[in-house]
Amino acid sequence: MKPFTCRCEQIAAILRKDFLSGLRRRASFAAMMMFALTAVAALSLSTGGAPIEPKILAAMLWVVIFFAAGAGLAGTFDDEAQAGTLPTLKLYADAQAILFGKMCGVFVSLIALTIFIAPIFLVLFDVAVADGLLLAGTLLAGVTGLSAAGTLTAALTTSATVKGGLFPILLFPVTLPIFLPAISLTELAFTGAAVEGGLLGVMILFDAILITAASILYDYL
Repeated sequence: MKPFTCRCEQIAAILRKDFLSGLRRRASFAAMMMFALTAVAALSLSTGGAPIEPKILAAMLWVVIFFAAGAGLAGTFDDEAQAGTLPTLKLYADAQAILFGKMCGVFVSLIALTIFIAPIFLVLFDVAVADGLLLAGTLLAGVTGLSAAGTLTAALTTSATVKGGLFPILLFPVTLPIFLPAISLTELAFTGAAVEGGLLGVMILFDAILITAASILYDYL
């Protein structure tokens, strides 16, 4: 029980460190928010108020979330990489604690992004949500998988010289199995059609696979 408690304390300490660091350096979070807002506004203006199919709207929402996340998540390990403190951090904290501390920070950032952009998207495109609970569950499951995949991809590309372009290229195929059912479930939430229970199960299963894979692979980075 004591090792588990110790690891939880390490995760909380890393999450707190990243939070305080984020308050001092808000560029990544601001980049996510501004990209999302600009993308939604541009899409809304380009459609000119024309009616759009619910499936297209669902796909647009997830595309905005994906690329907005990519604008900020690539620098998840930048502070440690630039200061050269990641090896030192590994001396004071377990590698798994570092991973899950970072992952929790990414999750909180993406939840904030989603809470910020989803209502704006729904208002600008005049989307009537028939099943709010399904939409919330889909967004939560999608953000969870994106957090796991984004944290691992950020760790892989920390030392890359072309990280900005490499990050979304690596992230997209990993998260595609999450986005496909997420788009279908979001469409069902918009239309109020009968929910296919297996789709949400697939998302949750793949979230678990991504978290497990990230936990295993991070030890070798």
